[in-house]
Amino acid sequence: MTTGHEGTETVEALEPLDPIQPVQPVEPVELWAALRLRTQARIGLGRAGSALPTRHRLELQAAHAAARDAVHSPFDPDAVAARLPDLPVIRVRSAAPDRLTYLQRPDLGRRLHPTDRAHLPVGDWDVVFVVADGLSSRAVHDHAAQMVRATAVRLPDLRIGPVVLAEQARVALGDDIAAAMGATAVVVLVGERPGMSAADSLGAYLTHRPRPGTTTDADRNCLSNIRPPLGLTYETASRKLAALLTKARELGATGVRLKDMEEEPGELRG
Repeated sequence: MTTGHEGTETVEALEPLDPIQPVQPVEPVELWAALRLRTQARIGLGRAGSALPTRHRLELQAAHAAARDAVHSPFDPDAVAARLPDLPVIRVRSAAPDRLTYLQRPDLGRRLHPTDRAHLPVGDWDVVFVVADGLSSRAVHDHAAQMVRATAVRLPDLRIGPVVLAEQARVALGDDIAAAMGATAVVVLVGERPGMSAADSLGAYLTHRPRPGTTTDADRNCLSNIRPPLGLTYETASRKLAALLTKARELGATGVRLKDMEEEPGELRG
């Protein structure tokens, strides 16, 4: 605003403002593509209104259904035994009489059925492998036999007992089985609790001097997420497991006293 020669006020014309340019949205595919290549986590899903896009919602429902199927699908010991033609196999059950009881009573899944105990052979075994259905029979069917074979060939100097196929079994059932067989160590290959990104994950639990009542994780070593190609491969998992078995024999213990110091290429450690 200025004052004219006669004292009157005049208004200067203002320069027009540039129109505001809208921000160009970044396509989610471009923003998250690199991260999605490194994880199976569901990231950058986007939205449709206040909900997930239909495609991602259907994927979540399918993953949930796969997890439920993994828990409730029956264990087929014949299928596992057929993949171990060169190894002696024994079949046992836990004290849980059916799947519903198994899920409701974890304690029964840790105890050997009294009838089956009498049929277990006793020997001077260095290690016994127990294949347990756990919470994912799918994981056991897909990966357990391969892991037994891949690990056994790495232990040429150890006395390996018959492979025990255990139904309605939890990890601690391996302690009861190995103690009854007189084994120095037990490896329990068990179907892990399925999640929304993996319904076929196999775990390997190693215990030195197993005994009934050893329920604490502090006494065991675990290799988790064995499920090639998206998890640990059989080659990597069996090499780690064989190394842990060898170290456990030298140390006379597993659990918090036994550390896996082997690093994989590109592996991050805290």
